[in-house]
Amino acid sequence: QVQLVESGGGLVQPGGSLRLSCAASGSIFRVVAMGWYRQAPGQERELVARINSGGGIDYADSVKGRFTISRDNALNTVYLQMNSLKPEDTAIYYCNGYIYQDIKTWDAYWGQGTRVTVSS
Repeated sequence: QVQLVESGGGLVQPGGSLRLSCAASGSIFRVVAMGWYRQAPGQERELVARINSGGGIDYADSVKGRFTISRDNALNTVYLQMNSLKPEDTAIYYCNGYIYQDIKTWDAYWGQGTRVTVSS
């Protein structure tokens, strides 16, 4: 089995910064891609940012220029540096990973979520 464990959420004032971390552990053969999604109350889960094994990165338009995703392949960990936070960034942030457990078997895994609240 594979587990994704997030950390780093919390309460921050508008304009502030937070850094989220997500570590993948367990039976891991290869990590293809990891990323962050978020879900605000009453809204659907949406992609925030993702990074693949080759270093390719996608960002949601709403976070471009403010958020930076990075990855430590040796630690199977992905980070999300969030700057210039806005109240509309308030949501539960979920880590996602596309991970091979062996040479043939892969699946999409999710973390338990970490809450980010941007409020004065």
